Amino acid sequence: MDNKKVFSRFENQAVFVKTIAKPAVDAAQKAALNRKGNVLFNSGDIEGARRLFLTTGYSDGLVRIGDYYKSQGRSLDALRMYWIAPDKTKAEKIIIDLSMLIKDFIHEEDGSQSE
Repeated sequence: MDNKKVFSRFENQAVFVKTIAKPAVDAAQKAALNRKGNVLFNSGDIEGARRLFLTTGYSDGLVRIGDYYKSQGRSLDALRMYWIAPDKTKAEKIIIDLSMLIKDFIHEEDGSQSE
């Protein structure tokens, strides 16, 4: 499919088109971007690092971003990073916590006690 042809009708509009196509990144570029992402992360630019790690698919970096989000109380954002990484062990812990929270809300609305 020709993306330019498909989205040409939106050229004069202020729109953002999200695609799932990942950019082609060779090994040398990937390593350089991962290093830059590490520098950004260590300097506190978490969102800049996140964008680079998502581009390269750098699992360790994505897990560190997830850990940061979790430490900030951003469980859903952390879950997203763990899921993409993939670090299923850390993702499952958040899924369990969230499911228990939902269960408690349901029991609270029903007027019953949680088990």
